[in-house]
Amino acid sequence: MSYVTIENISKAFKGQTVLHDLNLSFKQGEFVTLLGPSGCGKSTLLRILAGLTSPEQGVIKIDGCDVTNVKAKDRQIGMVFQSYALFPNMTVSENIAFGLKMQKIPSETIKQKVARMVALVGLAGKENAYPRELSGGQQQRVALARSIVTEPKVLLLDEPLSALDAQIRKNLQKQLRTIQQELNITTVLVTHDQEEAMAVSDRIYILNEGRIAQSGTPHEIYTKPGSEFVARFIGNYNVLEGSELSIATSEREFSNRLYAIRPEAFSAQYMEDSYTFSGRVNKVMMLGNITRYEFSSNGIVVTAEHLHQSDEDVQEGARKTLYLHKKDVIPLS
Repeated sequence: MSYVTIENISKAFKGQTVLHDLNLSFKQGEFVTLLGPSGCGKSTLLRILAGLTSPEQGVIKIDGCDVTNVKAKDRQIGMVFQSYALFPNMTVSENIAFGLKMQKIPSETIKQKVARMVALVGLAGKENAYPRELSGGQQQRVALARSIVTEPKVLLLDEPLSALDAQIRKNLQKQLRTIQQELNITTVLVTHDQEEAMAVSDRIYILNEGRIAQSGTPHEIYTKPGSEFVARFIGNYNVLEGSELSIATSEREFSNRLYAIRPEAFSAQYMEDSYTFSGRVNKVMMLGNITRYEFSSNGIVVTAEHLHQSDEDVQEGARKTLYLHKKDVIPLS
């Protein structure tokens, strides 16, 4: 049963529609990500869900209650912004306790709840520190603790990790997912980062120009893109016309449509029921544990990837044959 439902939501700014009749639903305890490029409407949808922006039409329900016209402060929603918005003159404990004090919770209860949050987000020993004395990752965890200490029904995250460097970001993604699962809180994340969405989500909604391009689990989204936009946005897919595939493989069975191919689906080992790509290695790029090739077969360029082997030495300009299982050629709508 849906815990949060977004029904027929539309929104326009200055006569330009930015959300087109959207319908989404989230289960209780589910981690959902709104993913898409800048300007696709994902942050606007999050603000409508939070009660910070009003829709032109549609209904928002949380736990069976219509909250479309309910003020933001009365929706029992926690929200973490990209800027964190911590109070600079308050300590870590005081920042976390702020919402509880506004609710006039007894001081002893506040103390217990704050202590639990400090432990949960890994800030033990930093209780009396001020935001200026914390790293970006620590500030983000304070903002998260402040949002969840009031036990909201829904937690909204508006690109909260985007200002952090890559390694801290990956560590916090793991922490965020662990905390969300421990508290079993329904969470909605907005991001343009595909890897981040894949790492933390139970379900992903991909938005494009104010419409839902595709939704599904991370596995479904990645392995079964339904359109050219999704295939190009979600990863490093090769998107080729049927005529280009026919040239590259010397096969004539492709129709006049677009096809998507994952770069890691190519193999140097022969496979039964596969297509053959014979040609030249144009470029070799070392990406940590991944080696990426730009490969030309009969003039058609594709990208192939595989796990890096310490003894491999593929040179640019070398001749090579790659194999692609037929099931890994995905027709697009």
